[in-house]
Amino acid sequence: MILRHTCDNGLRIVTERIPSVRSVALGIWVGTGSKYENEINNGISHFLEHMFFKGTKTRSAKEIAESFDEIGGNVNAFTSKEYTCYYARVLDQHAPIALEVLSDMYFNSVFDSEELEKEKNVVIEEISMYEDTPDDLVHDLIAQASYGKHPLGYSILGTEEVLKSLKRDDLLSYIDQRYLPTNTVITVAGNFEESLIEDIKKRFSGFNRKSNDATLTTPDFTANVISQHKATEQAHLCISLPGFQVGHPDVYSLILLNNVLGGSMSSRLFQEIREERGLAYSVYSYHSSYKEAGTFTIYTGTASEHVGQVFDIVSHVLRDVADHGITDKELNKGKEQLKGSLMLSLESTNSRMSRLGKNELLVERHLTLDEMIAKIDKVTHESVHDVAKQLFRSKLAMAMVSPLDGFPDNVKNDILL
Repeated sequence: MILRHTCDNGLRIVTERIPSVRSVALGIWVGTGSKYENEINNGISHFLEHMFFKGTKTRSAKEIAESFDEIGGNVNAFTSKEYTCYYARVLDQHAPIALEVLSDMYFNSVFDSEELEKEKNVVIEEISMYEDTPDDLVHDLIAQASYGKHPLGYSILGTEEVLKSLKRDDLLSYIDQRYLPTNTVITVAGNFEESLIEDIKKRFSGFNRKSNDATLTTPDFTANVISQHKATEQAHLCISLPGFQVGHPDVYSLILLNNVLGGSMSSRLFQEIREERGLAYSVYSYHSSYKEAGTFTIYTGTASEHVGQVFDIVSHVLRDVADHGITDKELNKGKEQLKGSLMLSLESTNSRMSRLGKNELLVERHLTLDEMIAKIDKVTHESVHDVAKQLFRSKLAMAMVSPLDGFPDNVKNDILL
């Protein structure tokens, strides 16, 4: 059972007890990421995530790591466009230790100036590694092509130039703006005692930083085209269309449409481009949902001379689904695949903890497994067909990293329908 508690200071605690396991996953979720940044501080959310591991008033960075190694647990963090998460997974008897260390990091990190400069170099290397990986880089470029200068188009890692300019005071100021009790969610999933929840309340009850909500602009889908020349063996191509925001009533139909088009090895794009034509090793699609927007994206890596052909195949497959819908076999198979992946993911305490955090921050509600399965079962041919016709009436956003000087002549971001 999922239980939700809101503290007097606005901080939320969401828990799911699973007595059949011997582990506990804990997460501290903060509703901030690159979407809440600007051109001057782009990358600060991710950099802060790194700095919270660099030492507190009583622990060095090494001692933070040793705290989890000594109990056989794992600790990590990640930053997305809309949230940052600090999490740990430990044996159930060690959950109080994990909570103590995570809360120490959250409240007592010192952001030492010397450590700050060293960590800048670490993140700069991370940026360089990313830029040297074209099949990752192209996804940053497609975000820029889709959202233009809106912060949803920003890189989560930021830029080397901005990173070098950040000072300790910049980090502290950003924490004051975004690391608020009303913007923080603690999630726990696994075999835990009620005393752990009382411990969370005690540790976070004195957290009373006042709200200072950021003013956000609604993102528009810009349908830009970006091509970056790089001496790669393959051309890495992304094509995006507007999708649905989190909580949209048709989002389950879109999830199933994604499964049919490029979400599995039996999908149309995978079968047509890889299996039938042998034009790519990697080809897939995915849907990204945010609070105010969403994008549906197709990726493929292919030889430079095949970019035009691959684009024509993608366009044909999308038009065919928009014109004729999907088959009975695709509908039924897609539903079973979605239900299977959902149920398998719930076998992990970490996955359950993550689901709690994302749902609480983005939609502030939690569906049961039966409710989610019911929503999948309600998807029909007509609802999937309607979504396809709606999505494919927009101009495309496109991005490519390749040795080519721009896109082939036949690759245009015209409206498909």
